[in-house]
Amino acid sequence: MARRRSFDVTRLPGFTAIAILAFVLLYAPIVTLVIYSFNGSSSVNLWGGFSLQWYRIAFENEAVQSAAVRSFVIAASASMIATTVATLAALGTTRRGKFPGQTIIYVMINQPLMVPEIVTAVALLIFFASIKIATGYTGLGYLILAHSAFCVPFAYLPIRARLEGMDSAMETAAADLYASPVQTFRHITLPLLMPGVLAGAMLAFVISLDDVIITEFVKSAGQDTLPTYMLGQLRRALTPEVNAISTVLLAVTIVILTAFFLMTRKRD
Repeated sequence: MARRRSFDVTRLPGFTAIAILAFVLLYAPIVTLVIYSFNGSSSVNLWGGFSLQWYRIAFENEAVQSAAVRSFVIAASASMIATTVATLAALGTTRRGKFPGQTIIYVMINQPLMVPEIVTAVALLIFFASIKIATGYTGLGYLILAHSAFCVPFAYLPIRARLEGMDSAMETAAADLYASPVQTFRHITLPLLMPGVLAGAMLAFVISLDDVIITEFVKSAGQDTLPTYMLGQLRRALTPEVNAISTVLLAVTIVILTAFFLMTRKRD
């Protein structure tokens, strides 16, 4: 009797054409944006020759400089806080057996991934607004905390995946040799877990750096980040300067995500 062939989606009629169309629709606008960031014209859709003037204008723009510094400060702070919380959460949910309420804890940690971001932004707006009124403080702390809360599940996923793939035999051996839990974590668990921690931190950094909705709702006056600055420019006179800023952000994101991929891929 003839042997049944296994199902292969790539053999379906039209698969190649649909795949090519999907890639074109996905990446053609990005490629166009990058090309027009080198436009010598002041128009965003009329080509005026190759030029780097909009990169120079963007780098010399004080508003862009302050927004960039603010974006990186918020992203770096939020990624550190989110990664720390995510590491503790991953240890608490993977380095012990089943316990009552474990599923609820998983749901609570991953809640920002399941709820529309606009809902999270409105909730944070209401929560922090009451604190602002009570304390009078309107600094960057609110944005850092808001980004941290949103980034925790993004950092949690690679850290938990790394923990679940780690053999606990070395930790057990350290305990048999009278190492304290702190010593075991410092000398055994953390070094083995570090690739997952770094991957989670980079992913949280990228998510925070690119965030618009939560930032737009939580920020106070004069606290624009690069994404919200660009959003504001879209409401005014639009120039290829926005394309240049977008291209730089795209390059930074690609570098970080490439490092994330190299750290998390399985090695033979």
